[in-house]
Amino acid sequence: MALKIKPLSDRVVVEPQAAETKTASGIYIPDSAKEKPQQGKVVAVGKGKKDHDMTVKVGDVVLYGKYSGSELKLDGKDYLIMREDDILAII
Repeated sequence: MALKIKPLSDRVVVEPQAAETKTASGIYIPDSAKEKPQQGKVVAVGKGKKDHDMTVKVGDVVLYGKYSGSELKLDGKDYLIMREDDILAII
C-alpha cells in the first residue's frame, strides 16, 4: 500500500481497526453506542528524531490511547496520525 503522505519526525500514520458491530452473545451494537477503536495497523512511519530511532515499523499492529492522534481522511479511508509516544504497545 503506497500512501501519498509521509509523516515527519516521530509521527506515525495508523489505520484504525473497524469498530465491533456485534457483541459476543450476538446483540448488534448501534452506531451511537460503538466504542472508538484503540487498535490499528501502522501504514507509514517518519524517520524519527536525531536522538531517537523509531521502534514501530510499517505493518505493526499497535494499541493506542482512546483519544490519541488526529483524524485524517485520505483516499476515502480514515487514518490517525500520532506521535510514536502515543502508542502504548505493539501486538
